[in-house]
Amino acid sequence: MTTPTIAITASMVAALRAKTDAPMMECKKALTEAAGDMDKAEELLRVKLGSKASKASDRITAEGVVMCSVNGTTGAMLEVNCETDFVTKNDSFLGLAQAAADLVAKHNPADIAALGALPYSLDGFGPTLEDVRKGLIGKIGENMSFRRFKHSAGGAKLATYLHGTRIGVVVEFEGDEVAAKDVAMHIAAMKPVSLSSAEVPAELVAKERSVAAAKAAEDAAVATAAGKPVQSDEIVAKRIEGGVQKFLKEVSLYDQVFVKAADGKQTVAAMLKEKATTIKGFTLYVVGEGIEKKVDDFAAEVAAQVAAASKAA
Repeated sequence: MTTPTIAITASMVAALRAKTDAPMMECKKALTEAAGDMDKAEELLRVKLGSKASKASDRITAEGVVMCSVNGTTGAMLEVNCETDFVTKNDSFLGLAQAAADLVAKHNPADIAALGALPYSLDGFGPTLEDVRKGLIGKIGENMSFRRFKHSAGGAKLATYLHGTRIGVVVEFEGDEVAAKDVAMHIAAMKPVSLSSAEVPAELVAKERSVAAAKAAEDAAVATAAGKPVQSDEIVAKRIEGGVQKFLKEVSLYDQVFVKAADGKQTVAAMLKEKATTIKGFTLYVVGEGIEKKVDDFAAEVAAQVAAASKAA
């Protein structure tokens, strides 16, 4: 049975280039090899081009805001999404988002549906938060949704940091409040995935090891084609493991170099020890993280905007 050919469109190539900063033709080749699978194509580019291919992978396309609400050792962080950046400046939308965060902190709902069922009124809409959301959709003319939230009430102190309204961090800690706030800012900047290397999700480690192995295999193939000596299996294995260990240090909070380190070398773990502070856990939200925004035909979009401008004139 013949596998159907997947048409690789210009918009698909543009989307992959926006995520990876890889050359246009390399993006097209990767998408062709991956039969249009964006994630697989990105991984293929990482194998071929190294870290350059993930340079811009944290560029988020979906819009929305992150809100925090803390009262003593109880708090919450919540992400609300919308269609355009314009709506993130709307007072009613911001009021809805902050109210939702406050409700999560106070009531600890089981899920998004339970959150929506809580009592709340705004701009004449209600009597529940979900009714307000639906009412504002009609009033503003744009879809909006509660995406995710985290309730914190484990007894530890809480430090929060909001970078604008697009990045939010909640840190659970014991010890120095200034140090904890600095760690929250560090997390927003460096985006670790876990406290320690031992806590990095197994699937991420496996993926990194797979990429390192594929990269080593490609290097060997290039060396063979050029008539150059190929490294031994033992050396290759050490290279792969070295790459994995480097990755673990890069994504583990304790192992990262503290962004405020005066010497440019002090790790977060060393700073915390110096300040007699313990981090119990953290939550990091980046607006739209993991959400793929619809990519429209660029030429058609420009034509539409020109037409709209002509009508307005």
